[in-house]
Amino acid sequence: MIIHQAIQTMNALGQRRSPFLFIIDFEMRQPIIIPNPFEQDRFLFEINGLKNHQIIPKKLSQPINLDKFPIPFAQYEQAFNYCKQQMKYGNSYLLNLTFPTRIDLNLSLSDVFHHSKAKYKLLNHNKFVCFSPETFIQIKDGIISSNPMKGTISTQIQNAEQVILNNKKEMAEHNTIVDFIRNDLNMVAKKVHVERFRYIDRIQTNEGELLQVSSKITGQLPDDYLSKIGDILIKLLPGGSISGAPKQKTLEIIRQAEQYKRGYYTGVFGYFDGQNLDSAVMIRFIEKKKQEYFFKSGGGITYQSKAKEEYQELIDKVYLPIIN
Repeated sequence: MIIHQAIQTMNALGQRRSPFLFIIDFEMRQPIIIPNPFEQDRFLFEINGLKNHQIIPKKLSQPINLDKFPIPFAQYEQAFNYCKQQMKYGNSYLLNLTFPTRIDLNLSLSDVFHHSKAKYKLLNHNKFVCFSPETFIQIKDGIISSNPMKGTISTQIQNAEQVILNNKKEMAEHNTIVDFIRNDLNMVAKKVHVERFRYIDRIQTNEGELLQVSSKITGQLPDDYLSKIGDILIKLLPGGSISGAPKQKTLEIIRQAEQYKRGYYTGVFGYFDGQNLDSAVMIRFIEKKKQEYFFKSGGGITYQSKAKEEYQELIDKVYLPIIN
């Protein structure tokens, strides 16, 4: 399916108030629309407690072994410096830079899916698994909301919450993405406003607890939004938190800097129940290629960013939200 067919399909299903699952890759070249998704098992999903399976996972019989083999710092630094140079030229002021990290893992993708604790989970058997903490958009009774997530810190750092909330670089990055998402929502909704600003989510992982900083922006959709559900989604893609600003020029810079196709990583997936919609940004993502696993991760770059700190953040985000 190509993207304009996906838009037409979602609009038609929305107009009929027919449920569907959607999975849209970052490049928007391989969208997947699945009507009546509870009648299939190609994709298993859990979305804020709603799931299309009844599998109760058995307790893991062994400790989790996750070994990371990130790209060399020199390779990351070269891409980072290119991004900073483009910012100096005024071509971008916020950019999400990502790379795949090869990992050795003693769990299957199915194990990761069933044992991970996350608001949003998606499994494509033997291909990829996503366990995302980040909402893309929600639609409830004509109100659209988005929850961009920018800012991550380990609670092992003393006074972690105060540190992350008072960090000037993180504050500037978060302010930028909130303004960006507010502008995006203004394309599809009215009365757009910031409902909650810089609140903390806590995430349990195999390496300890993480804090993530989020905000919530909401707006009022037009009365006929159900017949335009596909148009609304596509207008907002790719997500601002995993691309940057200004969006189109920043996407060009990302392609040049990263030199790989993200695929479904940093795309979106979600479920439309015939009236309301809930969806996630596909971060926290493991892909299987041949017999190897790759964990894709990254972070936001601003003019204040430092290469070594951003490189470490990329590595720190390679984790499993599993407490065995």
